Amino acid sequence: MITPCPAPTCATPVRFADTVPAGTVQACPGCGGGVPAPAELTFVVYDLETTGLSADGCEIIQIAATRLVAGRVRSEDAFFSYCRPQQAIPRFITEYTGVTDRDVRDAPRPIQALEAFSRYVGHSVLMAHNGHRFDLKFLEATATRHRVPTRPVESLDTIALSKRVFGTKPGTGHSLDRVMSRLGVSVGDHRRHDARGDVAALAAAVALMWDRLALDARATTFPRRETFLPAV
Repeated sequence: MITPCPAPTCATPVRFADTVPAGTVQACPGCGGGVPAPAELTFVVYDLETTGLSADGCEIIQIAATRLVAGRVRSEDAFFSYCRPQQAIPRFITEYTGVTDRDVRDAPRPIQALEAFSRYVGHSVLMAHNGHRFDLKFLEATATRHRVPTRPVESLDTIALSKRVFGTKPGTGHSLDRVMSRLGVSVGDHRRHDARGDVAALAAAVALMWDRLALDARATTFPRRETFLPAV
């Protein structure tokens, strides 16, 4: 877990083991003050749509997210933004996602949307499907491209949950479409490959897999990796 030091002049990120009891006090490496372990760990399920597959040369055009607490979806606690890339959206991306140049015409630039997303995330743990191979690269590349200060956050790839639930025998497959089909979840009012629809489906799938795996409130049996969001 990562939580900020509560001292108003510090706010240094402080790392705790997931298994420590709530309230356990640890010294802040920045100011030396005592920082209590949080009682509640929240998760943010998110999805990106982009102008292509390469984080080095492509940009984000949609960010959608919703929050989970102890495996329960807080659908009213959501985030969404279109993002306006530097270049026109390729035709094949519009056909794939439904996102048009008109949709993003008045939207913030990707870095501005990412800063707003960072404020929404706070110190929650990020969750995305195949996120460690795709989505995280775009988050990090966008921050790097614009040379903004960053802060650490933790991320859990939801493919790990799928593999634990459904196994890893050859041919099993763990794409979001496979997971949705097995669990009987849908994209709701949005289309597949619209970030809002994919987040709705993934959040519902995560909640079901959380119950099947009888996970604790912090999902302590799943490893995380550290990534970076704009410091806001």
